[in-house]
Amino acid sequence: MSKTITYILLAAGLVVIAIQVFLKNQLSNIPVIGKLSPLYILGVGLLLIVIGAFLGKNDTKQLKEVPIYEGKKIVGYRRQK
Repeated sequence: MSKTITYILLAAGLVVIAIQVFLKNQLSNIPVIGKLSPLYILGVGLLLIVIGAFLGKNDTKQLKEVPIYEGKKIVGYRRQK
């Protein structure tokens, strides 16, 4: 589920930035958004991308490898969760 949220945040951030870049003139017609500075809208898009990337990075679980011994000799490694 976390990967889904990550992809949604990344896509939403890209959509916000694309709307700001390509539809600048139409955004000024919307009462609430038209009053905001374009930099704030770009900042929101970048913030969504950064949050999505941070969640995606933390989602990867590293498996710990522990050695398998035969006497004093290491013969392999086993992955532990």
